[in-house]
Amino acid sequence: MAQACPCVTAAIDRTCPHLHDAATQHLGLWGIDMPGQVITVAQQKGGSGKTTLSVNLAVAFAQMGRKVAVIDSDAQGSLGRWFMTRLEQTGGEPGVDFSTASAWGVAYEVDKYRKTHDVIIIDTPPKIDSDMRPALRSSSLVVVPIAASEVDMWATEGVLELAAREGKVVMAVLNRAKSGTRLAAKMLEQLGALDVVPAATVLANRVVYAESLGKGLGVTEVSRNAPATDEVKALTAEVDAALGALAKQAAE
Repeated sequence: MAQACPCVTAAIDRTCPHLHDAATQHLGLWGIDMPGQVITVAQQKGGSGKTTLSVNLAVAFAQMGRKVAVIDSDAQGSLGRWFMTRLEQTGGEPGVDFSTASAWGVAYEVDKYRKTHDVIIIDTPPKIDSDMRPALRSSSLVVVPIAASEVDMWATEGVLELAAREGKVVMAVLNRAKSGTRLAAKMLEQLGALDVVPAATVLANRVVYAESLGKGLGVTEVSRNAPATDEVKALTAEVDAALGALAKQAAE
């Protein structure tokens, strides 16, 4: 992949003209003839909210009119359970496509979906080893959720090292945060010092995320006017902008 533009690798914010244009065009494949874009959601530490983030991005992108597929490469199978519950909830019309893959089968599934889908999201297992590399190599953007704790911040180092080796841009998302606390502010400051794109949107510690997951839904489907919905929509716009900028840069 071509080197990402400076405004992506440095930071994502609403004042960046390149990313602003990419986000506001709202075109199916970001206005250019490109295969589907791949988001790999990765974190070494369990309990960081990878599956929750994966499903909410998937639902939000689908609501934007994108054709979305999700791939569960985690043996725990939480994403698969969410999808099967969703099949029941939606009467067999989930609005997203789903498959499972072992670590080394991810590339095959991604190549298949890239021909037919706009966005492919990979939910990875909570470990850092050679099994994660195929998912990272296949990605357009790596999204790393970081729960608001020092331990989670430390655990992020391994993911960042692997992503750097593969030449991938990483967006770090502060997750399960308690707004207005010193810890959340400290974590955001630490994110700014890492070689990542720090998401401007922070996902708060809200019960609705777990409740909607258990129902096979995303928060934007159960709480259309709630703060959690605003958070997910804002984060999806940031991810969409990053994908658009990276796709355009790769095509140049």
